[in-house]
Amino acid sequence: MIKFAKMEGLGNDYVYIDCINQKIESPEKFSIKISDRHFGIGSDGLILILPSKIADFKMRMFNADGTEAEMCGNGIRCFGKFVYDEKLTEKKDISVETLAGIKLLNLNVENGVVESIKVDMGEPIFEPKSIPVISDENPVTKLKLTAEDKEFVFTCVSMGNPHAITKVDNVDSFDVKKYGSVLETDKCFPNKCNIEFIEVINKNLVKMRVWERGSGETLACGTGACATAVSCVLNGHTENNVEIELLGGVLNIEWNRQTNHIYMTGPAKTVYKGEI
Repeated sequence: MIKFAKMEGLGNDYVYIDCINQKIESPEKFSIKISDRHFGIGSDGLILILPSKIADFKMRMFNADGTEAEMCGNGIRCFGKFVYDEKLTEKKDISVETLAGIKLLNLNVENGVVESIKVDMGEPIFEPKSIPVISDENPVTKLKLTAEDKEFVFTCVSMGNPHAITKVDNVDSFDVKKYGSVLETDKCFPNKCNIEFIEVINKNLVKMRVWERGSGETLACGTGACATAVSCVLNGHTENNVEIELLGGVLNIEWNRQTNHIYMTGPAKTVYKGEI
């Protein structure tokens, strides 16, 4: 039997497994199985807690289709809550090794329970080859792509994983599945791409919906919210500190221009625990 926790950050839900004390064979296949919302546990993917030689812990994250992703903003907040609540650490400032580098987490603990987490998400990446995106721009702010019957203009940013952000008139009524599913696999994105559709409300508030690479539309995406905030600043839409409203709730994103680091603050919750 494998012990697990179902956790969510703004509705972006993952199955968490302590692989310091347990072992998972073929996590790619396991993620597909447990992510199924009819025959499995049901989630946007699988996140493993592992030992690290260069940080306090190591995080591996798999999408619902079994592909491994570099990073997950909502996922890493829940990761921080998991290791503290499960007494794998007593630290409130922890480092986590990911495929997108080491991320630093500050845990807000109330009555012995982690209520929210602030994550240093590192520096945004604009080099097209590093995102990756096929473009002659640097930064990429005017990438024109056509999907079905519409033309879009994208700003492209990597937060350790690739994101393409475009403005739409009304994000609530926008057909994210119709266009996101096509744009994710556009030939301009060698490794596919996470697609963010945004509506700028004012200088401090942006509404966002996301089509996540390998998972489809999700209720929230932390790295996508960070990339969205960066794109909005680049294009003069918002201030450096902005609230990103997703289907699952609100994240605060700050781009500190002195350090060039992105800071994400938001909740993390345990839904339930079990064995499979």
